[in-house]
Amino acid sequence: TLGRVIAYTLLGIILISILKEGASVFGIQKAVGKWGELLLGPLLLIIGLFMLFGSRLNLPKFGFDGKVEGLAKKGGWGAFLLGVLFAMAFCPSSGVFYFGMLIPMSVTATAGWLLPILFAVATALPVLVVAWILAFSVEKVGEFYGKMQSIQKWLNIIVGALFVIIGIYYCVIMYF
Repeated sequence: TLGRVIAYTLLGIILISILKEGASVFGIQKAVGKWGELLLGPLLLIIGLFMLFGSRLNLPKFGFDGKVEGLAKKGGWGAFLLGVLFAMAFCPSSGVFYFGMLIPMSVTATAGWLLPILFAVATALPVLVVAWILAFSVEKVGEFYGKMQSIQKWLNIIVGALFVIIGIYYCVIMYF
């Protein structure tokens, strides 16, 4: 949550500062709208293919192998960096809310600097609730984790295939 708050806040400060200096909000919204639509299909396609076949690639690990044990060894800094990473991985609707509505509204609002912080906390609340329930209410987290690992393979295949299908759909719509 702290990683998300800091990432959204810093991004918000940068964007609000740029916009208050005179950059056109409409120009930025137009650029995000134009390029976002053009890039969405290929990005979904690439991400989906990576989800399906990424484990077969011999890519460098850069110190994080994607397992909880590696993150646990990194402690709070690992969790913080993961929060920043997940914060910057905007889903399309979240990106529209943040860049298309929140940032332009923050430029014109009196306390606009606080809006990215509130957005970060509000979007992190569901994650915090689920994490709290798992950490303190479930007695057999180990069993739950084992079951999740067994179905993670199938979920990756399903989500990867959906991303590929949706990516192809968007590519056909935008380019053909």
